[in-house]
Amino acid sequence: MSENLSFERVNVPGFFVAGIAVKTINQNGQSQKDIGDLWTKFITENIAHQIEGKLSDDVYCVYTDYESDHTGWYIAVLGCCVDDPGNVHSNFFTAFIPAGGYHVYKPQGKFPDNVANTWRQIWQTPIERKYNADYDCYKAGAKSFEETEVEVYLAVI
Repeated sequence: MSENLSFERVNVPGFFVAGIAVKTINQNGQSQKDIGDLWTKFITENIAHQIEGKLSDDVYCVYTDYESDHTGWYIAVLGCCVDDPGNVHSNFFTAFIPAGGYHVYKPQGKFPDNVANTWRQIWQTPIERKYNADYDCYKAGAKSFEETEVEVYLAVI
């Protein structure tokens, strides 16, 4: 199981993600329901197409505004990386991902379960985290839903 949790440490420059958001918590399946509903809205309403100034078609799910740690409330933002947050329509939430050190995990196994499994393993592993902004990056261009390439970025101290 620990081999699935291997990571690479990278430095990421700060950037902005604009999209739709929900306040949620990782208790009693609440975040799975809330973020699942966010994905449904994102896809059915073609939110990515509505985001002005996006830098790519990659989709980001950002976890930010943590009230404490992974057991407390936080905001999940589903959207795209944008060049200028000042140009983002007021209907969208904009999250800032600060520059710094991140652990990058490449979930193994069947998508999308592999992403949830990676997060469960992260929560069970003692890691010195910043709890300012973590995110998943879903790469554009997959041939099918099951072949979606994703990387999990965890802000670390």
